[in-house]
Amino acid sequence: MQNEIKKALAVLKEGGLILYPTDTVWGIGCDASNPEAIKKVYQLKQREDSKALICLVADDRMLKKYVKQIPSAALDIIDIADKPTTIIYDNAQNLASNLIADDGSIAIRVPDDEFCYQLSRKFNAAIVSTSANISGEPTPKSFKEISPAILKGVDYVVDLHREKMCTKPSSIIKLSNNGIVKIIRK
Repeated sequence: MQNEIKKALAVLKEGGLILYPTDTVWGIGCDASNPEAIKKVYQLKQREDSKALICLVADDRMLKKYVKQIPSAALDIIDIADKPTTIIYDNAQNLASNLIADDGSIAIRVPDDEFCYQLSRKFNAAIVSTSANISGEPTPKSFKEISPAILKGVDYVVDLHREKMCTKPSSIIKLSNNGIVKIIRK
């Protein structure tokens, strides 16, 4: 695993795209603070850049770097969630402007996955994580379902967990600073 982390880190630091296994589905990733890398993700997915992307962080400490005010409920949800849960936060900061939604929010997940944790921790920054498919096409449930266009469009494919089957993406909850909670995806 350490060798794969080293190779992926080199690509992330150069502004490249990686294809990697996450705690949910295979994801396309890049440096969440690099607008050019994020632009490449939108182009590869053939996705409108008005549709926000998710990013991953290693832990609560790193989360605080990207969200001005974390609702107290967020930390409880992260601790007790029994399945991968992405939270949309108000007032994103220290991220590329083309990653942040028009309303200033950002979707972030703290994954319960050793590879993702180590990669983000060693990169010491948020990493984009969007499903490895062309926009509008089904999310691949395994590595072998990833389209050749995606495989060719990234700069590095992580060689781990290629046999892993994914049942579905994370739940998504929007936690507004005004106390409003909205379930976006169960």
